[in-house]
Amino acid sequence: MKPTVSKDINRNKLFIISLIALFTSGLSAALRATIAADIQGDYLDSIDLARSTIMIGEILGISFFGFACSLFIASPLLDAIGMARMLFFSALCFIVGTLLVIFADLITTAENIYWYLWSGMLISGIGWGLVEGTTNPLTTTLYPEDKTNRLNILHAWWPAGLVIGGLSGVALSYLGLSWKIQFSLILLPSLVYAFMVIGVKFPLTERAASGVSMKEMLTEIVRQPSFFIWLGAMLLTAASELAPGQLVDLVLTRTVGMDGILLLVYVSGLMFVMRHFSGVILKVISPVGLLWCSCVFAAVGLYLLSIADSPISGLFAATVWGIGVCYMWPTMLATASERYPRGGSFFIGLMGAAGALSINYVLPELGAIFDRAKQEFAGGIEAFSLLKGEQLNQALVSAAQTTFQSIAILPLFLLVIFGAVWWNDRNNGGYKPVLVSENRE
Repeated sequence: MKPTVSKDINRNKLFIISLIALFTSGLSAALRATIAADIQGDYLDSIDLARSTIMIGEILGISFFGFACSLFIASPLLDAIGMARMLFFSALCFIVGTLLVIFADLITTAENIYWYLWSGMLISGIGWGLVEGTTNPLTTTLYPEDKTNRLNILHAWWPAGLVIGGLSGVALSYLGLSWKIQFSLILLPSLVYAFMVIGVKFPLTERAASGVSMKEMLTEIVRQPSFFIWLGAMLLTAASELAPGQLVDLVLTRTVGMDGILLLVYVSGLMFVMRHFSGVILKVISPVGLLWCSCVFAAVGLYLLSIADSPISGLFAATVWGIGVCYMWPTMLATASERYPRGGSFFIGLMGAAGALSINYVLPELGAIFDRAKQEFAGGIEAFSLLKGEQLNQALVSAAQTTFQSIAILPLFLLVIFGAVWWNDRNNGGYKPVLVSENRE
């Protein structure tokens, strides 16, 4: 029998808290992308012009490492620590990390500022990981019979944060306000949900409520080696979705003739709407079939972004890419939870951690690809440093094309993985979520 949520649990309020917390994570991600060029220009170019894009990639990427570490450590301990404490501490991390980035130049020298920016992003990433590690199992616990749909609705508020963050960043920038003021917007929703969790009763996770011990949860990974297929797939889906979004403003602004962040805002708005209709789509196609179709759109969209040379072509390419990546992250989490429910928050946490570690590697690598491409176009770093005007623009456009064509390859590998799983499911009677009480070998 599936666990039920006790009547003294306010499902609606808990879900709203989860939405605000994930909104804060998305807002933080958007503002990180918005201020990346400012941080690079203000601090990193003067430190090392040849490696400045790599350095900003490292600074942006470390937030994903913090996300992965906190998610990996906290997920199996969720019931022991408590969901309320997890969410409160996540808000504290957002506040501290944001303040550290904003005031880095006031508390250190120019030579050491890289590490203060790096640390601030790391702490913010830890907060994001705690949000992810709490809200996903909380949602699957609150809605055990509607996991995929509810997780997609939950994760609609990630792109909602991206939309608000992106638009706010652009608006404040046009008003001539500092990037520091833009970044400080993260503080408001962080404080809101920090106060909301105080005194609210949270349920035990689905796994704990069903009597599955922590030992059983941790050893489930040995009993279910097929789970590693999903971990591997998560590395690629996360890279296809999140890495381009972090670089779209920095890399694509020159190529499409508009602020790249507006493309991210547009795609995020599209995702926000589409994720609310996941329940309708899942009546027609299985979650695995949805993932396979998503990869087709993602690969085509990323390639089109690499060759987009106008606002219209940029918006079209972004639409195709957005449709592709829209359902990837929440559907991956939901599918893992439905196939391996005894893995509980541990398995969900491992999925998120794998995705984050992927980004931590991919972002600096994409930065390196971009830097190499711009230097090769110019004939070396010294020649690049002398470029001006249209020649400089051509070098950066060429580098942007190379970067996005490189990442467009990743969804093609996923087509093989999801195609094989989809075919196997169809040959075995179709996609069937597993009950937490089932003991499958």
